Amino acid sequence: MKLRAYLIAAASVACVAGAPATALAKYPDRPITLIVPFTPGGSTDILARAVGDKLGKAWGQTVIIENVPGAGGVIGTQKAAQAKPDGYTLMMGHIGTLGVNPSLYAKKHIEPLKMFDPVAWVARVPNVLVVNPKKLPTVHNLADLIAYAKQHPGQIDFGSGGNGSAAHTATEYLMLKAGINMTHVPYRGTGPAVTDLIAGQNQLMFTGVPAVIGFIKSGQLLALGVSSTKRVDALPNVPTVAESGLPGLAGFQADQWYGIVAPAGTPRAIVDQLNTEINRIISAPELKKRFEGEGAIPNPTTPEAFKSLIRSEMARWKEVVEKAHMAIN
Repeated sequence: MKLRAYLIAAASVACVAGAPATALAKYPDRPITLIVPFTPGGSTDILARAVGDKLGKAWGQTVIIENVPGAGGVIGTQKAAQAKPDGYTLMMGHIGTLGVNPSLYAKKHIEPLKMFDPVAWVARVPNVLVVNPKKLPTVHNLADLIAYAKQHPGQIDFGSGGNGSAAHTATEYLMLKAGINMTHVPYRGTGPAVTDLIAGQNQLMFTGVPAVIGFIKSGQLLALGVSSTKRVDALPNVPTVAESGLPGLAGFQADQWYGIVAPAGTPRAIVDQLNTEINRIISAPELKKRFEGEGAIPNPTTPEAFKSLIRSEMARWKEVVEKAHMAIN
C-alpha cells in the first residue's frame, strides 16, 4: 500500500510539473499588450512599435501598443507591474522609468528589480542636443549655447517628456557639468515637447535621436552635439558633447537606453522565449538598418545583462537627482 501510495503521489507531481510546460508550449496564443508609459511620437513609442510589429508578425499574434502617459512614466510603469505575470502584458522601459524614477519619485516606491523581470535590452539611443534656430539665432554650436546660457541664466527654456524623463535627466546632467542654468518645461511626452520646440514655445531639447532626426535633416532644428562617446552614424557631422573640449565636458556620456520588461514572477521559460525572439528581431538586417538610420543602436543580450544595466543606472542617476535637487515628493 505504501508503494502504491508513493507511485500515485509521484504521478500527481509529474502531472503538475508537466502542466506549465504544456501551457508554455502554446505561448503566445492570444494578443500581447506592450505598454508604453508615454504619449505617441517619442523614442520609446517609436522603438516599441517597431519591435511590436515584428514580434506580432513572427508569432502570428497582434501586439497591441498601449500608451499610458503621466507622471514621467510612473502611471504606465505601475499599471504594467500590476498586470498578471503571464507574458501577455509587457512594458517598453527606458533610462527614465527604470533608472531615474526610483530616485526621482522615491515616495512612490518605484523598485524596478522587484516590480519587473528584465526581458531584453532593445537598444541604446544617444541623445542629441537640438535648438530652435529661430529662437536662438546666435547659437551655432555648443560653445555658443553655453556662453549664451551663462550670460542669460534661467532664460533658456528646455522641454522634456516629463519630470525625470530621459531628456530632463540628460539636460540636468549637462547643466551640472557645464555650470549653467536653464529652465525646465515638462510635457506629457516627448512628442508634444518636440512639437512646441518647433513652434518656438521652448528653445532647446536634449532628447533621443529618433524623435528629432527628421526635423534636423529638414533644417527645422539645429543639432549641437550628441551624448555618446562616438559620433552617431545617422548624424555624422554632429560632434559629440565631449568633442567640444569645454570645461567639465571631457568624457561626457548620457545616452538613453530602452528595454522590455515583464511583471515580476513571469515564468522564466516565457522570459527566455521573448528574449530569444526580440534579440533575433533587433539583429535582423532590416530592423537593424532602420534603428541605425534613426540613431538607435540595437543591443541584443541576456536578461541578466539587462538586469545589471538597470541596477548600475539606478545608482548612477541617483547621484544626479540628488545633486540637481530633482526629487519630486
